[in-house]
Amino acid sequence: MPSFLLLEVLFIFLFSGVRQSHPLQEVHVSRETIGKISAANKMMQCSAAVDVLFLIDGSHSVGKGSFERSKHFAIMVCDALDINPERVRVGALQFSSAPRLEFRLDSFSSQQEVKAKIKRMVFNWKRVFLTHSATCYRTTCPGACDSRPCQNGGTCVPEGRDSYHCFCPPAFGGEANCAPKLSLECRVDVLFLLASSAGTTPEGFLRAKAFVKRFLQASLSEDSRARVGVAWYSGELALAVPVGEYRDVPALLGSLDGLPFGGGATLTGHALRQAADRGFGSAARTGQDRLRRVVVLLTESPSQDEVAGPARHARARELLLLGVGTEAVRAELEEITGSPKRVLVHAGPQDLFHRIPELRRKLCSRPRPGCQAQSLDLLFVLDASASVGPQNFAQMQSFVRSLTLQFDVNPDVTQVGLVVYGSRVQTAFRLDTHLTRAAVLRATSQAPYLGGVGSAGTALLHVYDKVMTVQRGARPGVPKAVVLLTGGMGVEDATVPIQKLRNNGVSALVVGVGPVLREALRRLAGPRDSLIHVASYADLRYQQDELLEWICAEAKRPVSLCKPSPCLHDGTCVLQNGSYRCECRDGWQGPHCGNRSLRGDGPAGGQQPYPSQRPPRRPGRPGR
Repeated sequence: MPSFLLLEVLFIFLFSGVRQSHPLQEVHVSRETIGKISAANKMMQCSAAVDVLFLIDGSHSVGKGSFERSKHFAIMVCDALDINPERVRVGALQFSSAPRLEFRLDSFSSQQEVKAKIKRMVFNWKRVFLTHSATCYRTTCPGACDSRPCQNGGTCVPEGRDSYHCFCPPAFGGEANCAPKLSLECRVDVLFLLASSAGTTPEGFLRAKAFVKRFLQASLSEDSRARVGVAWYSGELALAVPVGEYRDVPALLGSLDGLPFGGGATLTGHALRQAADRGFGSAARTGQDRLRRVVVLLTESPSQDEVAGPARHARARELLLLGVGTEAVRAELEEITGSPKRVLVHAGPQDLFHRIPELRRKLCSRPRPGCQAQSLDLLFVLDASASVGPQNFAQMQSFVRSLTLQFDVNPDVTQVGLVVYGSRVQTAFRLDTHLTRAAVLRATSQAPYLGGVGSAGTALLHVYDKVMTVQRGARPGVPKAVVLLTGGMGVEDATVPIQKLRNNGVSALVVGVGPVLREALRRLAGPRDSLIHVASYADLRYQQDELLEWICAEAKRPVSLCKPSPCLHDGTCVLQNGSYRCECRDGWQGPHCGNRSLRGDGPAGGQQPYPSQRPPRRPGRPGR
C-alpha cells in the first residue's frame, strides 16, 4: 500500500467568546496519529457548546486518495463530539477552484447524520489525464470507491483506477471490505460485567464500555441467536441491561452510553456472586432448551475482596467465566475463570479492540467433553539449542505448564514426560516419574536450557529408543502423543525418526515457531497434516486451544497393545484375548523376554499373558 500521505484538513473551531487572535488550527497527521485519535475517541467525548466547521481541500493537487483520507479523519473526530443542536454543531465546506458548502452548521442534529453526510461527500476535481488509451480519456472517470464497497463504517481509499483499500474499524480489521464476519451464531446468554471502581479509573471504565459497544456492533445482528446483558460494579452490582431485555441493538448500544462511573472499592468477588445469583433472571431452562450462560468480566484493578469462593459459586451454577484485563490482573483473572485459556490480556486501548475476534471464538467454542478423562501418555520435546535462546526456551516452558494444567495427571489417566535437546539430548523426566500435576509443573520449570547446536532427528530417535517404551514408563494400550516444539533449525534430519514413531503407534505433532515456515518443517507434518505454525514464541499461548483439540482427538484414536512393542531382545508381541504375550527368541525368556534362559529349560518362556500386561482400565469403562 502506498505510504500514508499528509492529510490536508483545516479546522475552524468557533467558540462563543473565543478570542479572535486564535481562530485557526492546522493539523497534519500520520497513520500512527490516526490510530491514537481513534483510540482516544472511544475514551472521551466533547460536550461543550461549540460550532465546528471542517474545511476540506478537494483540489486536483490533493488527489482523491488524500481527499478520502481527510474525510476519514473528519469522521473520527466526529466520534468524539456530542453532536446535537444544544451542544456541538458541525458543518463542512469543500474548496478547490471555488468553495462549495457541503452542509451548514444547523443542517444535522445527530452524530450519525453528520458522519453519513461527510462520507457521501464527492471529490469535485475528477478530471483524469491518462497517457494510454482508455474509454474515459480526458473526461470524468468512474472511481473504484464510487460503489461504496467498505462496510461497517470503513473508509474507501482508491489506489489507481480500478483498485481500492478499506480503512476498517478495529473490530473489522483484516476482513475483506470490513464485512461483518464475526456474528455470534451460537445460542448463548452473555452478561458483560464492567468494573467501575476507583482502582479501574474513569479512563479504564470508558475503555471497557467502548470495547463492549464495538463487540456488540460487530457480533450482534437481527438473526443472532445470542442474548446479551450488561452490569457494572464497584461496591455493589448494578444490572443496567438484563440479559435479552432490549428492543434492538441500537437501543442496547444507547443504554451503554448512560452507564455512570461509580468509583469506590473494587469488590469483584461480591459482584461475581451477585451476577451468578441474579444476573440471568429467574427463568430456569432445562434439557435441550438450556442455553450456555457466560459472564465476561472486564477489569483493570485487583479485587479488594476474596474472589476464589464467589468464582466457585458461579461455576457451580454452570456459568462459564471469561476475563478481560491487563497484565496486572492476569493471575487474578486466571484464578476467577479457572484456566489461563479463559483470560484475554491486552496491552492498551488499540490492543483491547484486537481481542474482539478471540472473545467471539471463546463464547461459541465448547471444550471437547471427556478429554481430561482420557488415558494418555503425553511427551513434550523442547528445542533448547542456541538458535532458540534462553528467553524463548522459558516461554516454551511456560506454554507446556499452561497445557499441563488442562490434564488430570496421575498413573491411571494422563502421564506427562519431557525431553530437551541442544548440545545433547536429555530426558528431563520420564512419563512415570511424576505422579501429580503439581510435580510435573515444578519439574518443567526446572528443565535445563542446553544451548549448542540441536538435532531434532537425534532427539526423536532418543524418544523412540529410550522414552516412549513400556520399559521406561509407557503404558500398553494407552494412546501416546509426542509434541515437538522447535524454532525450525536442525530439523532436516527428523523426517525418518518422526515417521518411525508414527509407524510405532505414537502420534506426533510439530509446533514450528518463526516468521517463516521452513520447508523442512512442512516435511514433518505427516499424512494428517500434524503441524502448527506460530509466528513468535510470545504467540504460543494463542495456539493452546488448537493444540488441545489435536491432543484430545489423538487420545480417542484406536490403539494397539503391541505398539510400541513391550517385548525386549527382538521378541514378537502377539495379541491374545484382549491382552498380549511375548514370543521370545532363543536364549531369552520371561513375560517381556528380559531374562536369559538356562539350558534344558525347554521352550522359551513368556508364552502366557500376565495380569500386569493388560492395559490399564480407562475411566468410565467397566472392568473386564
